[in-house]
Amino acid sequence: MYSLTPVLIAVVCVLIVWIFKNADRGVERRKGEARAGSEARPWVDADLKDSTDLQQVEEDADEWQESEESVEHIPFSHTRYPEEEMVMRSQEFYELLNKRRSVRFISNEQVPMEVIENVIKTAGTAPSGAHTEPWTFVVVKDPDMKHQIREIIEEEEKINYLKRMGQRWVTDLKKLRTNWIKEYLDTAPVLILIFKQVHGFTANGKKKVHYYNEISVSIACGILLAALQAQKKGPSVCLHL
Repeated sequence: MYSLTPVLIAVVCVLIVWIFKNADRGVERRKGEARAGSEARPWVDADLKDSTDLQQVEEDADEWQESEESVEHIPFSHTRYPEEEMVMRSQEFYELLNKRRSVRFISNEQVPMEVIENVIKTAGTAPSGAHTEPWTFVVVKDPDMKHQIREIIEEEEKINYLKRMGQRWVTDLKKLRTNWIKEYLDTAPVLILIFKQVHGFTANGKKKVHYYNEISVSIACGILLAALQAQKKGPSVCLHL
């Protein structure tokens, strides 16, 4: 039977302490790397998160109010097509949208404002959380204003490419030959800016929660693209998020 000497016991204790300290350092290092990654690319994990802080809403209950507005009931009605026509219409719609492209070379040919108004109204039919419709569409035609918008976007896009997106994302974009220069924003006759409303206001001025505002606006953007593509001589489109 073997007995442990005081020296051997001391060595074993030192080894145990060393193992635990290194394990703690490894955990902290991994946490630090995770934090650094999330800070470098803030939207990677937050793209689909609703920006409404419901806990904050509860804490600031005096500033918020549940909507008491009555929503007019609109009866649902639809046309039921024969199966053959359904197949034909679905195929035609697919072929139409399959021709959509995100182009960077845009014509300066003018687009009738009635077309722009109609496609925006179409986008506004999108579903939204609690029917809050948390979007604002702004049409810009003034050349000076378009150029100012271009400068703001290019400044942010340069930061995206150099810092936020990360090497993998930038590498994946190389084959598409895109960069932060957006000269077509000056060329396009019309820019449609889409703003997300994180909250609204009731008639008495109190805040009203807009649920799923991020996802709701994204759906509206998709419908807007489909509506633009549906024009036989439709305008060219490039979407910036």
